[in-house]
Amino acid sequence: MASSSFSHWDHLIEGSAATPMEFYKAVEEAVERRQIPDAARSRVNYREGGLLSAMREYLRVKRLSYTFDICGAPFGTGFFVSWWLSEQMGCLAGFAQLPFLGRFLGRETFYKIDTALMFQDAVHNAVLEVIEGMRSAKGIRALSELERKPIMRGLVR
Repeated sequence: MASSSFSHWDHLIEGSAATPMEFYKAVEEAVERRQIPDAARSRVNYREGGLLSAMREYLRVKRLSYTFDICGAPFGTGFFVSWWLSEQMGCLAGFAQLPFLGRFLGRETFYKIDTALMFQDAVHNAVLEVIEGMRSAKGIRALSELERKPIMRGLVR
């Protein structure tokens, strides 16, 4: 099965220090408080570059076919946070785009799109809650509405 990323968000918190493990634990607690149905959390490792490069740990929050991979890492004098929201694509996903076959193979529905957006908002809000706590502890202003918005890449295909 292939994976397709359709939403992303990132932010550098200047003058803030934390370890990825502290950040991930706080995000896990914030996600747990939201009682997201069918959500499971785990840790995954990605290479920083090629085959012999170092590994970087991410926090994963998964619900049905949707996967959030959340990164938290020190960067210079700050702490960088990003997340990527992807959907696992089944082997018949390409056929679902065809007009006639799409009706039978599970074309996007309002319900599917709405539940994907609910999941995105719930996990994103959990990440923002932790970030706002970090910013507040350092006396840094709250994020603006524009800074809080994820970058969408076409949830509806």
